[in-house]
Amino acid sequence: MIAQVRGRLAAKSADRVIVETAGGVGYDVVVPLGVMERLPAVGAEVTLATELVVREDGWALYGFLDDAERRFFQRLTSVSGVGPKIGIALLSALGVERGARALREKNIALLSSVSGIGRKTAERLALELGEKVEDFTAAPAAPIPVGAEAALKALERLGYATAEADRAVRQVLAGNGNDETEALVRRALNILTTR
Repeated sequence: MIAQVRGRLAAKSADRVIVETAGGVGYDVVVPLGVMERLPAVGAEVTLATELVVREDGWALYGFLDDAERRFFQRLTSVSGVGPKIGIALLSALGVERGARALREKNIALLSSVSGIGRKTAERLALELGEKVEDFTAAPAAPIPVGAEAALKALERLGYATAEADRAVRQVLAGNGNDETEALVRRALNILTTR
């Protein structure tokens, strides 16, 4: 198994990077969006925790900036019917902590908003992993207020994806925001439109 790759970041593309080792070997590594955003510029040194997935149709190497991301990916792909593509999509959309919280809270709407995850897969993930992800969340999240649920639904009706609407509403709430629906929608829209 290839557990780690260290070397020069030779190239970046949409969802993968090439890491060239000191020996001149270039590893093609698939990475989640959150990892891609935190990588240094091309030419810099980088170390990735990796997971090698061997299948009938080929081998693929998946890379992460820390061991927690790799372990979360391993946990996701341990569920029957959930492959590396879905694991990377979930990590890209939600990240480790939000993904673990969604699984623990059995937030099917948020999980199924991830590209490639349908309602049945989201339910299977929540059922099988809901009790097995406590080590990935910093602290138990406060339940989302009723006004925030209504704000989330309003943002979805306006065309925002559940994941980005959830992120904006939680950001407003974290800033000690008013939990009345109208105020939440207004402040969340401000966050969503300034990105």
